[in-house]
Amino acid sequence: MSVSSAGPDPVGISGPLHGVARDNRAARKPRSVRRDRGRSGGPVGQRWLGRISPYLFIAAAVGLLLLLTYLPAANMLWYSLNDWNGFGPVEDFIGVDNYIEVFTNPEIFSVFFVSLYYFAGAFVQMAIALYFATILSFSTRFSNFFRGVIFFPYLLNGVAVGFVFLYLFQPGGTLDTVLGWFGLADPPQWLGDASVANFSLAATSVWRFTGLNFILFLGAIQSIPAELYEAADIDGANRWHQFRFIILPGIRRIIGLSFILAVAGSLSVFEIPFIMTSGANGTATFVIQTLQTAFSYRQVGLASAMAVVLLVIVLVVTWIQRRIFPDEKVDLS
Repeated sequence: MSVSSAGPDPVGISGPLHGVARDNRAARKPRSVRRDRGRSGGPVGQRWLGRISPYLFIAAAVGLLLLLTYLPAANMLWYSLNDWNGFGPVEDFIGVDNYIEVFTNPEIFSVFFVSLYYFAGAFVQMAIALYFATILSFSTRFSNFFRGVIFFPYLLNGVAVGFVFLYLFQPGGTLDTVLGWFGLADPPQWLGDASVANFSLAATSVWRFTGLNFILFLGAIQSIPAELYEAADIDGANRWHQFRFIILPGIRRIIGLSFILAVAGSLSVFEIPFIMTSGANGTATFVIQTLQTAFSYRQVGLASAMAVVLLVIVLVVTWIQRRIFPDEKVDLS
């Protein structure tokens, strides 16, 4: 009886060669899978795409911001250092002479005093908005109707508002007719008199922008927890006490924001006085003066310096306001 040296055919028990072969196949399979996943956008590709996805989303926005904001601002800064009329190459470099002209020429820098009318009007506007926002934040009949009436002027186009009030203030117009019913036979020239024109324009600005502050204040007041009012009612606090100790501290941040907007807006007023008077009778603001310097007198370099000065003033005033009224966390509990 002969026995084969190869031994019996293994059934159920793997020989050493079979086990090695299987181990090699098991070891090779994960490598091939990992290589295939890496080539076909698997876990490695997904991690790489996940890292750059935020940058892809903001790339377009940052590109437009650089192209339409920071690049023109850099060009404006360069123009302010040159004597340029807006045509041809920019070649006549004069340094800071334009800035010296801005601060030493009384016809240029004195128009900043016109902004005081709008600055005072901004506080009147904030007071009116805060008053109505406080009243309409409580249970009031027809509150939604009055909210719409107050906010509606802000939705109107500035050009349309200018033309409406232009007809309102003209001699023999709507305002003069209404005042005549009450016995005022000789009303002033609302836009023709230099001593009255800026008050008329500031009042127009107050009428238009009160709705913006109203919505800001109303939203801030409604965000205050109702439990605070209930506790105040139990303690016997009246509406004035609730306004003083709950509403004012609760909307302090919004009041600071409105103050910043008031300062920036009063320094950069343009459309209302430009449409209604074109800057005549002492109503020219700094922005109107800048526009006339650039396009009427063809002094683009000087106008660019004026724009840079206005930007710096707004930034400095905003920084001072933030230092005086820091943005602290409000805790009403």
